[in-house]
Amino acid sequence: MLGGRIDRRLQSSGSRRRLPGRLSWWLGGGAAVLVVAGLATWALWPEDERPDPRSRVYTDASACLLTPARGTTDASAAPVWAGMQQASVETSGKVSFLEVDGPQTAQNAATFLATLVNGGCDVVLSSGDAPSKAVLQWAGQFPRAKFIAVTTVDDGKSLANVVRVTETDPAQVTSRVHDLVAEILSPQDK
Repeated sequence: MLGGRIDRRLQSSGSRRRLPGRLSWWLGGGAAVLVVAGLATWALWPEDERPDPRSRVYTDASACLLTPARGTTDASAAPVWAGMQQASVETSGKVSFLEVDGPQTAQNAATFLATLVNGGCDVVLSSGDAPSKAVLQWAGQFPRAKFIAVTTVDDGKSLANVVRVTETDPAQVTSRVHDLVAEILSPQDK
């Protein structure tokens, strides 16, 4: 009888020991699954789609300026660049410029002009002697491109894809360029 009691105690204590062992494995495994699921959810959660509040989102429209070697600091280019930047702020269109390096001739500027046209600019502007002469001489080679030549040169030619800005006052140039570029860069309802 005494032996039976001991056997029952051993059996009951043995079964008690196994159950907590299994239970701890189940609890540990369940906790591990929850941790892995939480980490997977965190890693796969979609990123916040809002842009950085300091960044600027641009449209696909672009206006490009061909300038003399001094870039936008050149006296002829500064008011043009100012008008382009104003239009960019209003329309969210992109604006950029390219300087004519090397000899300041229409022939040399034509290479840089072709770079802008082939780069996908919606409109190419020119300021300064060599860039504007290049536009007036070579715009006919690019009938699908739009050009704005800021120049006082009147060669008597008229091309359908070239608009001339002939104002000489910097404030008037800025205003006229702004109006022309804003019209081109504005999103069109299609």
